[in-house]
Amino acid sequence: MKTKANSLSALALQKFKKNTSGVLSFWFVISCALVAIFAYVLAPDNSSNANQMHLEIHSKKPGFEVLMLTIPSEKTIKQSFFSAVLFGKKNPKTEIPISKYSISATELTINTYTENNAVSLTKTYPLSKFQGKDISTFIKTKKFYLGTDKYGRDLLSRMLIGTRISFSIGFIAVFISLVIGLSIGAIAGYFGGKIDAFIMWLINITWSIPTLLLVIAITLALGKGFWQVFIAVGLTMWVEVARVVRGQLISAKEMQYVEAAKALGFSNFRIIFKHILPNIMAPVIVISAANFAGAILMESGLSFLGIGAQPPIPSWGAMIKDHYSYIILGKAYLAIIPGLAIMSLVMAFMLIGNALRDALDVKN
Repeated sequence: MKTKANSLSALALQKFKKNTSGVLSFWFVISCALVAIFAYVLAPDNSSNANQMHLEIHSKKPGFEVLMLTIPSEKTIKQSFFSAVLFGKKNPKTEIPISKYSISATELTINTYTENNAVSLTKTYPLSKFQGKDISTFIKTKKFYLGTDKYGRDLLSRMLIGTRISFSIGFIAVFISLVIGLSIGAIAGYFGGKIDAFIMWLINITWSIPTLLLVIAITLALGKGFWQVFIAVGLTMWVEVARVVRGQLISAKEMQYVEAAKALGFSNFRIIFKHILPNIMAPVIVISAANFAGAILMESGLSFLGIGAQPPIPSWGAMIKDHYSYIILGKAYLAIIPGLAIMSLVMAFMLIGNALRDALDVKN
């Protein structure tokens, strides 16, 4: 005989599964997370930061194809498999887009790629440079599925690796906001009195400052860079978590199980973090999903302003910044593609947050 699970978590999970948009968004986020982890495995350009530039083929439309000559390097760079997966290959090879080539007994002659039948440069390379291998292994047709950016880099590879930035900023910012918000909110709600008054004063002061302005100020103080942005965004998102935790704790500390824990002589730290907080995490989880989306938007905005992740690190916001002027030049896709990526990921987290809110609502 089967028994129905009647715990609150099981009931919440059942309600979440019935929310189609929430479930689809959840699997979309999981897919993006896998892409972020294995970005260099999936990216056509698996060099570090997908930064292989070919100025001859800049701003090409999706599906563009060109012959690409790969010239091997005499230097040998040793790199582990995990390093290549996590950080990309340290690629010493040179790639040259070409329009045609010919092979003689001792030399390879190429004509570099040009547009509109313009005169191309002719270059020759001794066949010994190719280590005695068949030249056809070094000349292949390369397809750019999403086209190329203004520097001739593969846009698809940049988009895939840019997923890492968005997920990293989300996870780190939410983690920092939870650590600070849970601690400060719990202390304020549990002890009350002057401690609560001081913390609420601090929260109100922080709340009154525009978030983007505060992030810019922290970023300028810490300096431009990858980790500085993460810390800056995380330090501005703890306020809402602290307010919610404080309000929940004020109500929860009057419950009978808290009085029982006090009667048993448990410490305040144990009562707060082992008894009260696990029972009030539902609204915190919903806020965390919203904060994840907010962190992605904030990082994109900072990168658009030029104080986010610095080049050559691929960031969706920086891609929009580099190409927003192309909207009026007939190549709007260069800005629209990263914009759609930001919109899709943010919408997915917001839908997950809404689904969690409905699933964790005990009144429904």
